[in-house]
Amino acid sequence: MKRLTCLVLILLGVFVLAAPLKVAFIYIGPAGDAGWTYAHDQGRLYIEKVFGDQIETAYAESVPEGMEALQTIRSYIKRGYKVIFATSFGYMDPTYEAAQEYPDVHFFHCSGYKTYKNMTAYFGRIYQPRFLSGLVAGMMTKTNIIGYVAPIPIPEVIRITNAFALGVRMMNPEAKVRVVWTNSWYDPATEKEAALSLIDAGADVVTQHQDSPATQQAAEEKGVYSIGYNSDMSNFAPNAYLTAPVWNWGIYYERVIREILNGTYKHGNVWLGMKDNIVNLASFSDLVPQNVRTVVEVFSEAIVDGAFDPFEGPIYDQQGNLRVDIGEKLSDEELLSMNWFVDNVEGSIPE
Repeated sequence: MKRLTCLVLILLGVFVLAAPLKVAFIYIGPAGDAGWTYAHDQGRLYIEKVFGDQIETAYAESVPEGMEALQTIRSYIKRGYKVIFATSFGYMDPTYEAAQEYPDVHFFHCSGYKTYKNMTAYFGRIYQPRFLSGLVAGMMTKTNIIGYVAPIPIPEVIRITNAFALGVRMMNPEAKVRVVWTNSWYDPATEKEAALSLIDAGADVVTQHQDSPATQQAAEEKGVYSIGYNSDMSNFAPNAYLTAPVWNWGIYYERVIREILNGTYKHGNVWLGMKDNIVNLASFSDLVPQNVRTVVEVFSEAIVDGAFDPFEGPIYDQQGNLRVDIGEKLSDEELLSMNWFVDNVEGSIPE
């Protein structure tokens, strides 16, 4: 009887040890938005394949920023979830509050800056492939007007818009990047309207920072070029799409989950780039000629090797002030707090 009891206890112990790590993702948009949220969800699906029954994942989509996000986080924790990925800038404060409430839970906030002993701030240097896409736009435009549909005026958006504009200027000093704001991360109707207004104003290349492919669809309808964002959007604009800066979140999520399972994860601030393969430029469409591809390949290799930085000087702002001198480059702190546009951007930053 004692042997049987011991065997039962051992089996129970194995069962407890084999219980899957429960991982939850909080999304600002629908998982099928084809952009930002889609890229994160592809990362979630990737780790499901990698870890199998070692983990159990779940997600909540279209969660508003603010108190509702905190309530959603708490609901997952009450159901036994020990890892929370909050994937929108506006989730930062709710995630930070939850991290202080639940010290035995791992929290990860994407695109913010606050950290805690059990909370990591993580993001990718998407401005690197965004710069490369600017090279493409600068070489492909004929009207020298490039439209940029922007969402919300936070440093992330300003930084990435500037990187794109610097790429444009590198290849075409005469071209301007015209910005229109929608004040939303995901509003396909408003995004399309903004893109159409830019095209009507003469833009023959358009791009966006939002989560939907609405800008791509506008370009397809109007017969101009488009550059996607967050994921390959070629299916939405087969006759317009050129390329897109894209995310490979699965690589980061795999590393994090593996370290948590091993008990070795340390929280902090993480900002990964092209050399880490977290961000990259998607494959070119057939619309992009070889000379453009060659230029992009040269700069891509230089960025990965550390021989070139998109924010190397000289860089001037819209008022003509020298922001970055020759031989210098912006620090991460300056990039993370950026609140000014470079000189070839048309449009203001809302207060």
